[in-house]
Amino acid sequence: MVGRRRGRFACRGLDGLHDEPRPGKPRSISDEDVEPVIVKTLEQQPANATHLTTRRMAAATGMSQSAISRIWRAFALKPHQVETFQRSPDPQFIHKVRDIGVYSNPPEAAVVLCADEKSQIQALDRSAPVLPLLPGVTAQQTHDYIRNGTTNLYAASTWPPARCSGS
Repeated sequence: MVGRRRGRFACRGLDGLHDEPRPGKPRSISDEDVEPVIVKTLEQQPANATHLTTRRMAAATGMSQSAISRIWRAFALKPHQVETFQRSPDPQFIHKVRDIGVYSNPPEAAVVLCADEKSQIQALDRSAPVLPLLPGVTAQQTHDYIRNGTTNLYAASTWPPARCSGS
């Protein structure tokens, strides 16, 4: 390869260093065909589905599934992947995280209460907006939902219960 490049440079100068046409079938998908696929992937959500697939995109654009897959790989698009994140709005969050030890190793005569939501309640809204898909970056969303209801209450206390005076 080095000898070939030297020969080209000796004959044609800098122009000889550019790649020559390679054997094989030329590209059948132009840049004008690729652009709508990229725009549709980044800006549109599919109807009645959680994410785009190569089959749905192929049907919508008239291209083959493998062509859509090659385009998505070339631009590092992964519409089927979603990362989750969660940020606490609580200004006392760091202090409360340090106090978790109280729950895992409670002091004597401690009472621990926990309110939990019933898993069967359908959650429709996320606690923060979904961040969009970008080339090389997966879509990002919070892992929690706004459920609008607390249905279960768990409690723990020390045993035996403390005796009240006067009983």
